[in-house]
Amino acid sequence: MTAPHSTLRTHALALDDADPLKSIRQEFFRPKRADGSEAAYFCGHSLGLEPRRAVTYVNEELEEWQRLAVEGHFSGRRPWLSYHERLAPPLARLTGALPLEVVAMNSLTVNLHLLLVSFYRPAGTRRKLLIERPAFPSDRYAAVSQILSHGLDPADALLELGPRDGEESIREEDILALLDREGASIATVLLPGVQYLTGQRFDMETITRAAHAKGCVVGFDLAHAIGNVPLSLHDWSVDFAVWCSYKYLNGGPGAIGGAFVHERHSRNAALPRFAGWWGHDKETRFRMGPDFVALPGAEGWQLSNPPILAMAPLVASLEIFDAAGEARRVAKAARLTGYLDFLLRERLGEKLDILTPAARGSQVSFRVRAPSDVLRTLHATLHDRGFYTDLREPDVLRAAPVPLYNSYLEVWEFVAGLESILAS
Repeated sequence: MTAPHSTLRTHALALDDADPLKSIRQEFFRPKRADGSEAAYFCGHSLGLEPRRAVTYVNEELEEWQRLAVEGHFSGRRPWLSYHERLAPPLARLTGALPLEVVAMNSLTVNLHLLLVSFYRPAGTRRKLLIERPAFPSDRYAAVSQILSHGLDPADALLELGPRDGEESIREEDILALLDREGASIATVLLPGVQYLTGQRFDMETITRAAHAKGCVVGFDLAHAIGNVPLSLHDWSVDFAVWCSYKYLNGGPGAIGGAFVHERHSRNAALPRFAGWWGHDKETRFRMGPDFVALPGAEGWQLSNPPILAMAPLVASLEIFDAAGEARRVAKAARLTGYLDFLLRERLGEKLDILTPAARGSQVSFRVRAPSDVLRTLHATLHDRGFYTDLREPDVLRAAPVPLYNSYLEVWEFVAGLESILAS
């Protein structure tokens, strides 16, 4: 059991001194304040920081290209032909999956479309696609366009579940009640692992079990969950999942995304899919035959050979995740985020409203009780003082204390800075 928090600065310093991950922080480049000191970066939920070794790894691939040209596919430090395969084991560890079940490819929404082609198959009275409200816009766009591609009307086939009036988070009992009530009409459930706006973490295991009991296929958008909260996709029996790698995974702007397909679907040739040659059986891929033979597992959903220069930073970041260790990272994430929540409530409880529930990852979203123009000024002033947060219009500030590179002292200084600005 952890000791209770204190509002004293010395408490933050003591927590940092005892932090087993404090050396990992030096693995990342950090933006600087005007005076040259390191800024306090709380935007890992939007774009993670650059791993220092990413520079080395990208440069190595540029050198291999320069030195080996096409032979780089088969020789060199990390041959390109099998480059994506080295990402499968660490991604499997982060998602609680088998290496066969995960693949790094494309971008999140491309992967979502590819997997919905296979796992949203409306038929008869089972034609609905369940998403949350408000879903991240790209997910909603994808869901609506998939429904339209089947000749269905989104007004009938898109099922959205949101918070109750006056509440910010979706109650688990409301999800389960909806599945019980509407399950026979739902083809596919598509929910986030962590909701992007509020930071609410969904009980994916319970949702999957309840949806499967009603005959629904279950998928999750893990954009804000992977590298953030513990996942056990295989054991939870999730059908499919997709993610991006530029948030908590620190893969770089527009980094390559990823996908999970449960082992039970790995050799199902009857599943419809959009095919590409990199998803074709490796033994016969270069015979250039006319007929597609899918690779087993998630690799079978690949389309094109992977972008090596875009993968190199992710290789670097995933090495840092392995060095940090899952248990230590998750424990620090819970304590660091809990500390931020505690300080906001203790020092600013009368001036803001916290949206993020106790079931969360490394994120606290809150509203300041002030007009929107004041909030924009507050956000800009925080940035000018070297505190990177995220403003979501019209009135939500999001801060992500990431365990790999944020410190307890940064959290304390952020809340003190916020308090100072609001007081003025």
